[in-house]
Amino acid sequence: MNRLPGWEKDSYGYHGDDGNSFSSSGNGKKYGPTFTTGDIIGCCVNMINRTVFYTKNGINLGVAFTDVPLGLYPTVGLQTPGEVADANFGDRPFVFDIEGYMVECRTKLRREIQSHSSPAPHGDNNDLDTVLKKMVFGYMVHHGYCGAAENFAKATNLYFFEDIPSIQNRQRVQKLIMKGLIGDAITLVQELYPTLLGNKPELLFKLQIRNFIEMINNLNSSEPQSHPYSIASLMNGSEDADEKMEVDHKPEINEADRQPSRQALEQLLLFGRELAAQNTQDEDLKRQLQEAFSLLAYRDPKQSPIGYLLHANQREQLCADLNSAILESHGLPRQPPLEMAISQSKNTVGRMLEEGLGAAAYCGLDQFLNCSLKPQ
Repeated sequence: MNRLPGWEKDSYGYHGDDGNSFSSSGNGKKYGPTFTTGDIIGCCVNMINRTVFYTKNGINLGVAFTDVPLGLYPTVGLQTPGEVADANFGDRPFVFDIEGYMVECRTKLRREIQSHSSPAPHGDNNDLDTVLKKMVFGYMVHHGYCGAAENFAKATNLYFFEDIPSIQNRQRVQKLIMKGLIGDAITLVQELYPTLLGNKPELLFKLQIRNFIEMINNLNSSEPQSHPYSIASLMNGSEDADEKMEVDHKPEINEADRQPSRQALEQLLLFGRELAAQNTQDEDLKRQLQEAFSLLAYRDPKQSPIGYLLHANQREQLCADLNSAILESHGLPRQPPLEMAISQSKNTVGRMLEEGLGAAAYCGLDQFLNCSLKPQ
């Protein structure tokens, strides 16, 4: 406790009485100006290049130490009785422009990444540009962006690996899911792909749970919806097959009509009992079903702690799972190459962070793309 930072092994310090820097030794090296009462001293540890520099009143004094180890802790040394140090760990703005410094580090790293040439892709002798175009095209086809995919194919001379009617059918199913018309989606899937849900009982159960949630969602809806009487008849609304008609005018609903009818509540409870009777052994599905049932405990489920289950964005993962299952049943990849590459990139960066590579904090894919999209 009577030794100043930098004197002990694996410690580093910048002393105000002489301006020297100390590293694991009582012998200091000339570094910067002295400092005293009223001065603001900052310390920046750069985990990318493992260096440390200090600032005085917002001025960078230059690199003091190199090759510093990980796991350093901030330390302040005081020798005079009554001395007081006011520490700022980011709860107030720094005097030094740390944000500008981070931008410089990020830009330098981005240029370093771009300076590396990409290896030639293996396989069919395609150049990297063609491979990237195929990845983008595959993403469009996978998610059913049929019109965009057709235009992209014409512009890039690429060919569809799935029939356009098949893509359109998947698109119809996805639209129903995203509108919350789960019963209609199940009916359409059974019509287009008769064996799919029979071979995927877990996926069918997920759809049924979501359908139960949508029934709760529609109890106080201003738009009347029909609900299933049984699992065998999972129709919760009607949808025009070609989906070309858009209705701009909606009939006015009286306040009394907004209240859930006794029949709707009975249908909801009946359907819930049928779901519970299936007695699934899958722990994750049990949890999802329990959460769905828990919505019934609240007078206003949308304002409850689990009200997020009623949000439209909760349909997205189910939509993706069903779309992947349809593709897999046709011998096509469950996940497009572009998403696989993004996932691999994120996992790699995550592993880099686990290994203590500071540069990983600045080379996240989202950060890199956002930086690339900004005008130079």
